[in-house]
Amino acid sequence: MRLALVEAKKGIGRTSPNPCVGAVLVQGDKVVSRGYHKKAGTPHAEIHALEKAGDKACGATIYVTLEPCNHTGRTPPCTHAVVAAGIKRVVVGMKDPNPLVNGSGNTYLRKQGVEVLSGVLEKECIEINRPFIKHINTGKPFVVMKAGISLDGKLSYQDGLPGKITGEQSHRKLHSLRNRLDAILIGRGTLIADNPSLTTRLGKCGRDPVRVILDNSLKLSLKSKILHLESSAPTLIFCSIAADAKKQAILSDMVGIQVLTVSHDNHNGLDLDEILKYLGQMGICSLLVEGGAAIHSSFLKKGLVDRVMLFVAPLFAGTAGTGLLRDFPVTGRNQAPQLKNVKYKRYGADMLIQGDFF
Repeated sequence: MRLALVEAKKGIGRTSPNPCVGAVLVQGDKVVSRGYHKKAGTPHAEIHALEKAGDKACGATIYVTLEPCNHTGRTPPCTHAVVAAGIKRVVVGMKDPNPLVNGSGNTYLRKQGVEVLSGVLEKECIEINRPFIKHINTGKPFVVMKAGISLDGKLSYQDGLPGKITGEQSHRKLHSLRNRLDAILIGRGTLIADNPSLTTRLGKCGRDPVRVILDNSLKLSLKSKILHLESSAPTLIFCSIAADAKKQAILSDMVGIQVLTVSHDNHNGLDLDEILKYLGQMGICSLLVEGGAAIHSSFLKKGLVDRVMLFVAPLFAGTAGTGLLRDFPVTGRNQAPQLKNVKYKRYGADMLIQGDFF
């Protein structure tokens, strides 16, 4: 199963709205073949492993990180292929939460005389598919709040101006995150201050995420880098229904740019829940929220963050910089949002603090 997990991880960031799945086929003590799901609409992990194994699949055991599907979608049921190949034993990492499967795959296999063992390395299998699980259960993406901050909690040295806080190793990790998550989101303030491209600079192996900009009144400059990229990923700009109609039309005519109007929430900001639902409908299962302060605060206030990743640099940015949060009062420790499953990892001189709200 650990080998199957290695295979599954090869598909991270490439399979949405499908899960990442790996399969390893074993005959006796010998690994016969391996496979992983590469992209939605293409063969599943089990099929790749079975095709590579050929006749050696008969009487073998297949280890698969997710319960084999038992329905016809864009591809035929994997359970039927497993039975037809003569597999005698199936070892499953986790049950598929998709209502179209949800145990029916394991049940079908058992009825066909195939031995099924489920729940092997289940926690590890669940962890690599957090985005898929969130999406299939709620229709919304798994939200990761990411920021690079100083010891005094600042995103920058001067309010409204760009300024590098964290080191090179943290930045390389950031591009790895962009490569693995489906979309990246920032607010207008960050767009104006940093003028970022929000691309993944990892060479040929990298993949740009869908870029999401929140700009209530469409005050972004038409010269912004993000509007003039050579990228296969689109840029989505969410604004108010009342935003300048002429500017909406100009932006919509640009290559790779989509302008989407959404309603306001109770505080006259864009309705984040509505935006997340729209992204989910697009098949986006994971979202990296990069800020700035108002965006981070809004997501936290509304309980929309699933995971937090803070890269803390060993320096003080001073009092003139922008803080991580804005208008986010907390009265005491018991009222403070607290992370679970907290992990710490060094990236050069920086420290990553990661934790979850689920």
